[in-house]
Amino acid sequence: MKPDLRKFALTTHIALSGSWIGAVFAYLALVVAAMTSQSDQTLRAAWIAMELIGWYLIVPLALASLLTGFVMSLGTRWGLFRHYWVLISFMLTAVATVVLMRHMPTVTVFASVAAIADSANVSGLRGALREELLHAGVGVLLLLGIQALNVYKPPGVTAYGRRRVSQVALPPRSTDDTGPGPSLGAIEGTPRWVQVVGIHAIGLALLFVVLHLTGGGMDSH
Repeated sequence: MKPDLRKFALTTHIALSGSWIGAVFAYLALVVAAMTSQSDQTLRAAWIAMELIGWYLIVPLALASLLTGFVMSLGTRWGLFRHYWVLISFMLTAVATVVLMRHMPTVTVFASVAAIADSANVSGLRGALREELLHAGVGVLLLLGIQALNVYKPPGVTAYGRRRVSQVALPPRSTDDTGPGPSLGAIEGTPRWVQVVGIHAIGLALLFVVLHLTGGGMDSH
């Protein structure tokens, strides 16, 4: 990827990712406002606004961030499968997007009920907010973690990356450094941070599975 094109792609990806986080914060603010308000009108309006923000802002930003992240990984020296931080960041983004797409139809159901002026199921609308708080809260933490990975770029090269480095390193070139890259001495073994992130990611995945299997709410959910 040419430098100008790479900078444009990087700027686009950063803008989309940051906007995604901001949209989730806005969604979370609506959830908190609905939970802390005693007004049924505020509760209904929050659900309707959550659906609109979800479908028209969060979902497009998530898909665009996933796509631009994929393009960036393949169009730069980092690659998609060479470095742990790139692979984990992309996988977490994909998981977050899938969970979002699976959850939004549920939000639509509650928003449809909230839009009915004479609906008496206010308790069901309030009860479902706990799940929304969990989804939005975990989502924010996950997105911030992805951003941290992208900024700090912790060291660690995958087995595929080690093979690629070994192949490149076969011809001895002690006087020609073609650019920054991982050294063989610094990429042996699996970094501890990868194990820690992996354990937490598995825990979050299990949490979402249990949440969807035991999800309560209104009878229409």
